[in-house]
Amino acid sequence: MKNKKDRFANDISIRNRKAQFNYELIEKLEVGIMLLGSEIKSIREGKASLQEAHCIVSKGELFVRSMNISPYIESSYYNHEPTRERKLLLSKKDIEKLRAKTEEKGLTLIPTKLYINSRGFAKMEIALAKGKKLHDKRDSLKRKDQERELNQTRL
Repeated sequence: MKNKKDRFANDISIRNRKAQFNYELIEKLEVGIMLLGSEIKSIREGKASLQEAHCIVSKGELFVRSMNISPYIESSYYNHEPTRERKLLLSKKDIEKLRAKTEEKGLTLIPTKLYINSRGFAKMEIALAKGKKLHDKRDSLKRKDQERELNQTRL
């Protein structure tokens, strides 16, 4: 019989690949997320997308918008709305710090990763980020190409 950790330990990790390219990630945080039953089942199947998602602070609470979680096929007619606003779980003190940073410095909050932890809970990694300019993106591409060429010459 499997123990509890083995039962929940799965390799579900949904990433926002464009986040690293479009933003300069300053600070990362791990937060909980409130989900419906059909949403967590869809995430365990890997049917979620963070590409268009962003986080907002509203009335002292943190929410993620435009995150797409596909409807669970085996659910009844009580299925969830795919792009509904979902509440993120973080302490009031931390939410207030994030709100101050986003308003003061022109930074934004973006989700970078959605995963299931060893206890079976859905967690989201969010990052305080600053948008990159076009020349910064070109530098990132150039650096990535140089690293790829170095790796190829070593082989």
